[in-house]
Amino acid sequence: MLKKIILFIVVLSMLLTLASCKSSSNISSDSTKNNNGKLNVVVSFNAMKEFVNAIGKDKVNITTMIPNGTEPHEFDPKIKDFETLSSAKVFVYNGLGMEKWADKAVQSVGNKDLIAVEASKGADGIKNSDPSSIKENGEYDPHLWLSLKGAELESNNIKDALIKADPNNKDYYEKNYTDFKNQLESLYNDYKSKLDTLPNKSFVTGHAAFAYLCRDFNLKQNSVEDVFAEGEPSSQEMEKLINYCKENNIKTIFVENMVSPKVSNTLAKEVGAKAEKIYTLESKEDNKDYIQSMKSNLDEIYNSLK
Repeated sequence: MLKKIILFIVVLSMLLTLASCKSSSNISSDSTKNNNGKLNVVVSFNAMKEFVNAIGKDKVNITTMIPNGTEPHEFDPKIKDFETLSSAKVFVYNGLGMEKWADKAVQSVGNKDLIAVEASKGADGIKNSDPSSIKENGEYDPHLWLSLKGAELESNNIKDALIKADPNNKDYYEKNYTDFKNQLESLYNDYKSKLDTLPNKSFVTGHAAFAYLCRDFNLKQNSVEDVFAEGEPSSQEMEKLINYCKENNIKTIFVENMVSPKVSNTLAKEVGAKAEKIYTLESKEDNKDYIQSMKSNLDEIYNSLK
């Protein structure tokens, strides 16, 4: 009888140990996903959300740290903003100095399973030329996502991270990336052929966010504000802008949602141009996705240069 009791206790102990191990395994596995079985992904701002959504689609649950309507260049996260990273599997940020707080955020949450993705990794960054801007904001212009070629590179880095986090759905992410890449290349080829035929290559924007797009299409931008949307032009700078618009036959001044339109509208009126909206994708606007926003941008630029 005693032997049977001892055997029962041993078997029960083994079963409880196995159950405990299985439970621990399930917790570790499921903590990377929400209750719907989707991969928890945190992104810094809207453009990164667009890329993650294009590749992850219904396999990901996306949380955006920088709210729509907040200028990403000026965002200063608080401790509560880092909380979403504690239960995330993937954190996607642009890099190139756009989110100077990113490394601190990753280190502070202590999430050892978190996969941090600098989406711009491997890019040929355009260097800032203003020494004061370099000192304050970093060496590079961060607006890589406004280049179709840049978007291809960033989305490829994101695709690799999603596969690393969720290898069971590798084929799904690969297919979505290929579909998105094909859309990017189709849009690029369409407007490359159109823009190459135009002798006029210059356009004017609210802030200098389109250098990478200009590199894609051999265009030239001038702007009311600098790369980091800092400061209105002085009277002398405004006079130079007016002369530039007249000399280059600028018919459209592009206005962005995140930059005050006051100076742009004044400039447009001064040179007899119209003010038209252009998307920086720093926030979600007009319910347009990345492809729709960039097609609108390229269409507006092309029409302004004709």
